[in-house]
Amino acid sequence: MAHASLADTGFGSAAAGPAQVLIVDDSVVARSVLGRMVEGTRRFRVAAAYSDVRAALDYLKTHSVDIILLDIEMPGIDGLTALPDVISAGRGAKVLIVSSAAEQGAAVTVQALALGAADTLVKPGIGAFGGRFAEVLEERLSRLLETHGHSVPEPAAPVHPAPVTANTQQHGPVQLPDDFELVAIGASTGGIHALSQLLRAIPARFQVPILVTQHLPVSFMSYFATQLAVLGGRPCDVAADRMRIRPGRIIVAPGDAHMRVVRTSDGSAIRLTHEKATSGCMPSVDPMFESVAQVFGARALGVVLSGMGRDGCEGAKDLIDAGARVLAQDKTSSVVWGMPGAVANAGRASAILPPDEIGRLIARRGGAA
Repeated sequence: MAHASLADTGFGSAAAGPAQVLIVDDSVVARSVLGRMVEGTRRFRVAAAYSDVRAALDYLKTHSVDIILLDIEMPGIDGLTALPDVISAGRGAKVLIVSSAAEQGAAVTVQALALGAADTLVKPGIGAFGGRFAEVLEERLSRLLETHGHSVPEPAAPVHPAPVTANTQQHGPVQLPDDFELVAIGASTGGIHALSQLLRAIPARFQVPILVTQHLPVSFMSYFATQLAVLGGRPCDVAADRMRIRPGRIIVAPGDAHMRVVRTSDGSAIRLTHEKATSGCMPSVDPMFESVAQVFGARALGVVLSGMGRDGCEGAKDLIDAGARVLAQDKTSSVVWGMPGAVANAGRASAILPPDEIGRLIARRGGAA
């Protein structure tokens, strides 16, 4: 049978509950266990559970959900192949990859994130489902629910963001300095896909160094750097303490340290630090932006791409105060408009654009277009 209806599974009505979850997994046992875990939270409700992607896509033609739990290894169309179509059919629903395939190596996980998955979670063996996994699943669902804008029980006091100020432009001519000497990019959930679009728009002859702080675990960083080198058509290194910042290269923050910039006798270099950041992230975009503002001032360019939370917002203020420009990804193209949205709502974005347009703008102002 291609799917289990709500009546078949014993799950509640799709119209009830604070948030709707669609489960797509070819294992009937996994669908049942995941479904009971979701229902057990009492903050989420299973809208439907399907064993194959085609049935799930048909369901999404006429139903809306908040979160989609998607397996990778399935007969017929696998989860990675179907992911772009699932994201499109979900019309804003966040996709959480829940699959044992994620533990086979960083490549699968990073590829899923690059294709637009909001997050990934390693699914244990059937006999290993337990309390701890249920706790982690609920925590991931809650994080995605908050970014989806869905109401939850006992909400915090409403937040009234500052209006976008006159220096923030959605479209039209954007003034960037012709002589900026460094590009610093911050990203999180959905940021890998945005980075790929941005870097593809920058010719290989572009010589301004690029720093990237992307929220990823340590184990993913080597593969991530290799991927960025291919996408960017230039060498990419995982940051090491005292590494020199050189033209024509990309440096990515390691997963277990903040990447700061310091002056040296012949230019600038990286320093790795481990202090607690305001955002709570490790690595955090804020320390990178703060230090770039101190060293490069108006000769720097900051970019904030898709991601949950507000990391980068305080650092963007440091860049703006130093005379630099900050570009933010637009809401439509973002998997999660948390980080760029925070910068935009605080009036700290010089422009709000899709990532490919940001890349073309960088290349044009950097003299490589």
